[in-house]
Amino acid sequence: MTKGTFALSRRALLALGGAALLAPTLGPKRLMAQDAIKMAGIYTVPVEQQWVSRIHIAAEAAKAAGAVDYTYTENVANTDYPRVMREYCEAGVKLIVGEIFGAEAEAREVCAEYPDVAFLLGSSFMPDAAANPNLAVFDNYIQDASYLSGIIAGAMTTTGKIGMVGGFPIPEVNRLMNAFMAGVKETKPDATFQVSFIGSWFDPPKAKETAFAMIDAGADLLYAERFGVADAAKERGILAIGNVIDTQADYPDTVVASALWHFEPTLNAAIAAIQGGAFKADNYGVYSYMKAGGCSLAPLGTFEGKVPEAATKLVAERQAAIMDGSFTVAVDDSEPKSS
Repeated sequence: MTKGTFALSRRALLALGGAALLAPTLGPKRLMAQDAIKMAGIYTVPVEQQWVSRIHIAAEAAKAAGAVDYTYTENVANTDYPRVMREYCEAGVKLIVGEIFGAEAEAREVCAEYPDVAFLLGSSFMPDAAANPNLAVFDNYIQDASYLSGIIAGAMTTTGKIGMVGGFPIPEVNRLMNAFMAGVKETKPDATFQVSFIGSWFDPPKAKETAFAMIDAGADLLYAERFGVADAAKERGILAIGNVIDTQADYPDTVVASALWHFEPTLNAAIAAIQGGAFKADNYGVYSYMKAGGCSLAPLGTFEGKVPEAATKLVAERQAAIMDGSFTVAVDDSEPKSS
């Protein structure tokens, strides 16, 4: 999901984002509430991968509820992504969900070719209402939950040395890492961080080896942005914080807490817009915020009672403040650095 070369600059797209509010709505006839929308998911990784799994689970839930007729294709190479999009469009699909981080320009060209299809795609860029009135974008803005998990991490580290393993240093990863680090500083002001990116979205062995190196360098707690990191922590007997999904059941003595992403609010908003004949270019990233129900901190589970009371109290206070709007977690997309 690394970002490909994109014809429009990020700044230009951001400027166009506000215009999305005035964009014309999608062309298809209004769908009645009882009609199942023909939907396809196109994913560049297996549906078991953290990020994509949240989309897939939400889609399966919508299918079970009768809202969509859902099918999907996984492990699609970025170079094949436009072709698969066209095949689904030609097959009569009316909603396509996926991620185009590595095929931005090409994917948006396909969207323009099929104005009667609604596209809800993960992207680092804002919607372009003029070129693609039928393309809404989203991202996992779960910095709220990441920040709260950092508060717990800061309270659980003994040495104050924390290792962080990510996929790529792109906004959707950077903002979560930065929020986590800010949370850590709340309970461990003198904490230091080892930050590394493995250059892959799904390479557990590489993530594991990177984590081992961090442990050898003194880290006693790991931020597991990728699969494989928790395995290293488990083998070496240290703690880990999860990301996007809750893996504590698999690592009951290792994973203290996790920042969870819930894609249901994002998908449900798109379905409602299509059913109402009002789907348009828009930024659906807001549905990942905690206030929208798009993210949460996983229950402490096996670590209930093991996290210092002062930390759990601070988490509760901050969460309440996030929900009532009196506290805002910064969205920092800059690349985090080791310190």
